[in-house]
Amino acid sequence: MESAVFPLKVIEKDKFIGIEGLDLNPDVLAYIQNFLNHGYGQTSVLKTTTRFNIDALSNEPVLKLVNLKRANDLRQFNKFFETVNANLASRGYYIGCFESKEQRKKRIFKKMSLLFAYPFYVIDFIWKRVFPKISLTQKLYFALTKGHNRVLPVPEVLGRLISCGFEINDYREINNLTYFTIQKISKPAFDNEPTYGPLITLNRVGKGGKWVKVYKIRTMHSFAEYLQKFVYDQNKLQDGGKFKDDFRITSWGKFLRKFWLDELPMLINWLKGDLKLVGVRPLSQHYFELYPKNFRERRQKYKPGLVPPFYVDLPDTLDEILASEKKYLMQYDKHPFLTDLKYFFKSFYNIIVKKARSK
Repeated sequence: MESAVFPLKVIEKDKFIGIEGLDLNPDVLAYIQNFLNHGYGQTSVLKTTTRFNIDALSNEPVLKLVNLKRANDLRQFNKFFETVNANLASRGYYIGCFESKEQRKKRIFKKMSLLFAYPFYVIDFIWKRVFPKISLTQKLYFALTKGHNRVLPVPEVLGRLISCGFEINDYREINNLTYFTIQKISKPAFDNEPTYGPLITLNRVGKGGKWVKVYKIRTMHSFAEYLQKFVYDQNKLQDGGKFKDDFRITSWGKFLRKFWLDELPMLINWLKGDLKLVGVRPLSQHYFELYPKNFRERRQKYKPGLVPPFYVDLPDTLDEILASEKKYLMQYDKHPFLTDLKYFFKSFYNIIVKKARSK
């Protein structure tokens, strides 16, 4: 049976002194000490992948919780952290760790010669990253592995944690593992439609403020949509209005975005009547809220489009994007058909002749 709560060696006025019987890397110990010294309340320390051990902690909500078991070994990642959320007090803290995809690759190539490392890495990635995502192979994978030692990219882990009602306070690499500190801020989202698979649907603000489920080819890691505010708070926007240093995008996603291949499924939305051919870009709720309130209200009166005015004016900053959309809407109010016709041909001229790209 997995270990439950480890006894703390000394707790004096909520100050952590040491953990009895545990052999920890000094840097890991320092990270935990810093965490445990923060705030009030006794800390529970576990090494478990079982939700039963979380539920068995206490009859009262836990203020601070440390789990020394890697999240890679969790059979049901979200269910586990939904249980953590239910047992933590409001604004309660949790510290955990996982081996990232990059750290796993580093470990494999350090242990083996290049001749064996490359084929082993490819097979390991397919078996422990791809198979758990495909419906045809999921049952076989979990039956044989029980979910043990899965490959986890950093963006997916952080996105899952946020979807489970946590705020990311800190994450960093220590001893070739990623340690993270999170804080409970809300109830879990209980997402029944995570962005798995190559074809995904994303909620976007449509006409009248109604949600439009936009079809796209997935270019980001699973659950990356939950990281949008986190990425914005960390890095803000770059020229062109995109999120700066957006680590949510996969390597193949960058290629797809460069040639707009990821947006081809949005033609389905056009055929369904959710979008028109030319119009303001359909935005996520977070990006939409970056706009001034008065313009948000005006923008909601129009159906979003496949080809945005961005490719006519090629703005760099958010203010320039707003000015570009305002100019388009003013012209559209006067001459709807002619305005869309002009913007359509001007956009494709800039894209094909001037090689304009969304940055």
